Amino acid sequence: MRPGRAAALKVLLETVRGDSTHSVGDRLAALPRLVRAARGGTYRGWDRQRVLGLAVGALYVVSPVDLVPEVLLGVFGMADDALVAAWVAGAVLAEVDGFLAWEDAESKVVDGDVLR
Repeated sequence: MRPGRAAALKVLLETVRGDSTHSVGDRLAALPRLVRAARGGTYRGWDRQRVLGLAVGALYVVSPVDLVPEVLLGVFGMADDALVAAWVAGAVLAEVDGFLAWEDAESKVVDGDVLR
C-alpha cells in the first residue's frame, strides 16, 4: 500500500475509533475554510493533483460506470466502491487534519505576534 493511502486509511480508522484530537463535526466544518484558503493561496497544503485525485475517486463512487460490476460479481463488485469511498473519506479527513494544524499555528503566531 502506498504511504499516502496508508495514512488516509489510518486517519479514517482513527476517526471511526475516536482517536483524533478533532471531532468529525469539527473536520467537516473546517472543509469549506480549507477550500477557501487553498483557492485563495493562503494554504498551500492542498495541490491540484491531490484535489483532482479525490474528485476522481468521489466521481467513481457515485458513477454508474463500474470497473467491477455488482451485477456480475455481487459483493465483490461493491468492494471496489467501498475501498475507493474509504480512501476518499480518509484522505479528506487527513487533509483537514493538516489544515487544522496549519490554522492553529497561523492563529497563534503572525509575524512574531501572539494573537490568542
